[in-house]
Amino acid sequence: MTLSNDPQLDGIERVLAVFAHPDDIDFGAAGTVARWTAAGVEVTYCVVTDGEAGGLDDEPDREAVAQLRRQEQTQAAAVVGVTRLEFLGYPDCAVEPTLALRRDITRVIRTHRPHRLITMSPERQWVRIGRSHPDHLATGEAAMRAVFPDARTKFAHRELAEAGLAPWAVPQVWLMVGRDPNTHVDITDTLDAKLAALSCHRSQHPEQSELHRMVRDMMAANAVECALPEGRFAETFQRIDTA
Repeated sequence: MTLSNDPQLDGIERVLAVFAHPDDIDFGAAGTVARWTAAGVEVTYCVVTDGEAGGLDDEPDREAVAQLRRQEQTQAAAVVGVTRLEFLGYPDCAVEPTLALRRDITRVIRTHRPHRLITMSPERQWVRIGRSHPDHLATGEAAMRAVFPDARTKFAHRELAEAGLAPWAVPQVWLMVGRDPNTHVDITDTLDAKLAALSCHRSQHPEQSELHRMVRDMMAANAVECALPEGRFAETFQRIDTA
């Protein structure tokens, strides 16, 4: 049972976040994750790629970049109370919603058995093209296919059942940057934790003051759209019930 009286956490003991690159979760949901872990919810991160194609353009050793980005994401996760991370190691800028990726995400779902899954939106947004990185879209699509039908279907990816991983039905999915957001979380009290988590990704965001200003402005705009009082900050999601 969760330690919080937050109605958004009723029946939520375990959450799994599936995202494409190190730092994706921190932009989209770190404030929310910090609230949940503080309330006693167990959150696990599943990172599809190591983000080795991004940042540090003067560094030819991309394997070193991959290792650095894993370290940065691990540090960022710790800031918001997450200590369980799974890195799938798919190549950056080459993610597709393949059967192999669906199987790997299904394995993680059946292992951790989450009551809620956070992932990327599989729908392209034309307003801000950066939100619709092909890896984001592919990760979101693969995660949704893993949620339904793969993870809950006994004879999907039979090798998983043979390894002792029983089917698991994820009751709900929250999409980051969903096309039709219908749920918000007031992160005013955890905004500093979100910014601190983002600051761990120095290989990608060396200009910390500009990063913090941009994120504050975005979270404040979200709060206005959600009709929260002035001075509040919010993260928004598209909630999908999958029962």
